[in-house]
Amino acid sequence: MNLRLLIPFFDPTVKDWSLTARSIRWLTFLWLAIGLFVLFSASYYHGETELKNGLYYFNRQLIWVSISLLIFNAIVHLPLRNFLKFSHWILLGILVLLLLTMLPGMGRNTMGADRWIAIGPIIIQPSELIKPFLVLQGAKLFGKWDQYSFKVKATWLGVFVIALLAILKQPNLSTTALCGMGLWSIAFAAGLPLRYLAGMAIGGGLLAALSLMLNSYQRSRLSFLDPWADPHGGGLQLVQSLLAIGSGGLLGKGFGLSQQKLGYLPIPDTDFIFSVFAEEFGLVGGVLLLLLLMGYATVGLLIASRSHHPVHRLIAVGTTTFIVLQSLLNIGVAAGTFPTTGIPLPMFSYGGSSMIASLIQSALLIRVARESAAAKVIPLRV
Repeated sequence: MNLRLLIPFFDPTVKDWSLTARSIRWLTFLWLAIGLFVLFSASYYHGETELKNGLYYFNRQLIWVSISLLIFNAIVHLPLRNFLKFSHWILLGILVLLLLTMLPGMGRNTMGADRWIAIGPIIIQPSELIKPFLVLQGAKLFGKWDQYSFKVKATWLGVFVIALLAILKQPNLSTTALCGMGLWSIAFAAGLPLRYLAGMAIGGGLLAALSLMLNSYQRSRLSFLDPWADPHGGGLQLVQSLLAIGSGGLLGKGFGLSQQKLGYLPIPDTDFIFSVFAEEFGLVGGVLLLLLLMGYATVGLLIASRSHHPVHRLIAVGTTTFIVLQSLLNIGVAAGTFPTTGIPLPMFSYGGSSMIASLIQSALLIRVARESAAAKVIPLRV
């Protein structure tokens, strides 16, 4: 066995990959590297004041990154058919974990939400881990829609609905919306009839409206429309986030020099890590990050357009949608464009489950590019 295959950064087979596969690989590594630098800065004060160890969160993130990269490298070297054979079983297994978070004493409550569950010493977030497997199963279902019986279609649509309801019950409206939009994008790309797409969209909208009516805390987050009306209450998080972004100016205060992360900005190492990034790197840094997202989305959709396999094409659409849309939602929340809610920035925010899910999706996208019959291979000089 070639041990170098275990080290993604020194993979000797990359020179034989298509240009799009190599592009996504390096965009992923660039995104990951920037995220680690920003997390180091955003989490140091929190770790030092709470745990007397400024490197606590950064070191733990490095462990999760190492685990995620091993999974990432395994996926890019194995045929997609291997994952599609058992992806539905993994999806059902994670769904069981999702449902277990709802049981008293099973879910780990943090900031009023039961989104985590402990498996021995490891705490995971099933709502993050389920994302790549929703993509795989959604691509299998919608990519072969006309080949399945009504019973099979109804069964898997029911599984998707149960998963979304379980995430919503935690409560986690933002992730529910993200997963719903991701599945809808896969169905749209598959060319499902308009009546099905409209029904899914209307159903999702009604579910969101019902959740808002039943949960007063979600209605209170509509304060994003005017956070200054209650800067010490419902608008606190957004006000501090906007102060961080605004004080960054054109070029930012410099790496490590954010002031808002020093006890003013809530959860600066997860939900509002973009605010720290914008304060330290300014408008220029923010625009460059958006250009990185644009480049990732462009290459991802290019991979989808070049794939002749219907299921593979939908995997590319789904993974690109999930990663890019989640990033835009996180940035939009930090900038006050969307209601304040807890959704991590892929490959930036602290958290093992989010890191694993993000790198699995990137690896699946690379794998689609590698298996595409239309992929152009340009020799890489080494």
